[in-house]
Amino acid sequence: MQRRHFLAAGGLASLGVPAWAQSANEIVLGNSGILGGPLGAPVKMMLAGADLAFHAANAQGGVNGRKLRVVSLDDELKPDKAVANYQKLLSEHKALAFFACVGSGTTAAASQVLKESGAPLVGGYAVADSARDKAQGSAYFVRATTGREAEVLVQQLQTIGITKLAVAHLDNPGGVEAMRLIEKALAAHQLKPVAASPMKGDASDAAAVAGTLMAGEPQAIVMYLGGALGGELMKAVWARGLQPSFYGMSLVPGDLIAKVVGEKTRGLAISQVMPYPWNEVDPTVKEYRRLATTAKVPVNYYSFEGYVNALVMLDGLKRMGRDLNRQKLHAALAATKLRIAGMDVNFASGNHTGSRFVELVQVTRDGRFVR
Repeated sequence: MQRRHFLAAGGLASLGVPAWAQSANEIVLGNSGILGGPLGAPVKMMLAGADLAFHAANAQGGVNGRKLRVVSLDDELKPDKAVANYQKLLSEHKALAFFACVGSGTTAAASQVLKESGAPLVGGYAVADSARDKAQGSAYFVRATTGREAEVLVQQLQTIGITKLAVAHLDNPGGVEAMRLIEKALAAHQLKPVAASPMKGDASDAAAVAGTLMAGEPQAIVMYLGGALGGELMKAVWARGLQPSFYGMSLVPGDLIAKVVGEKTRGLAISQVMPYPWNEVDPTVKEYRRLATTAKVPVNYYSFEGYVNALVMLDGLKRMGRDLNRQKLHAALAATKLRIAGMDVNFASGNHTGSRFVELVQVTRDGRFVR
């Protein structure tokens, strides 16, 4: 089955003019995120996963008689373009709500648009904890926070006797914030990183970063690195004749790392904030895989996260009822208490992040994930 998103360039629109009117036949959800290049690949994969749930709902008559449609606009992770996209989605595309929007700086910049319009955002991706706080009251994030992920990862390492940790993080504000959260998690155990370093997005400084980290003689390196960066760092460390353990946060794409480093990937473990997409027992996971196979969507953590986010969105829309109303949708979302594939999603406690789920999985040399 062919899946299609509606892509367009961003544009400015005035929020002073009524921006949304109820449709008798459809519900439009707006999405703004990076859609091109290496950083856009996981975003498009998540949207494809969400489409599985939305198309299944549409095939059964939609939500309370209305079909769902997602309009996606590329913001290139630029805050000003994201704001323009949010405004265009409201005024031109008549979006009722926002879904799976991407990025920390972009979400923080658009938080005022969310507040003024009253349109909720559900299921943001790659949104730092500080940006989530700026969108409090307007956004409902499903995946666990970076701080929670850091706590679980550090606790697990302590349990197996690893106390000397080095940290490599993205050379951007989100990476710096992740570094601070890892430091906070270590401080809870009266520990500090033995070394730390940012890493450039083109991996041109991989050798220098490896040198900085290994000067601390760590037992393990924790990576908050996107794309192929983790693989390039691993190779640079091994080139020095050293063999520390490697742990990635959920931002690290294990399947891509396997293509970069090959057989040695089996030494990598990653903390995941979504349930295991290859579970053979859970009915939600089995239905996701059935839909993905039919639609030729790859089964992985990215597409499953999109699917899970879509289930949360659908639940809120169904409980809102036939009368489309943003205030009612906020009320429905704020009362959300779900269990999806063994993961609890709960906004009813007043939190703007619904899940605390984190688990460690091992990456095999061919890029598969095993528990």
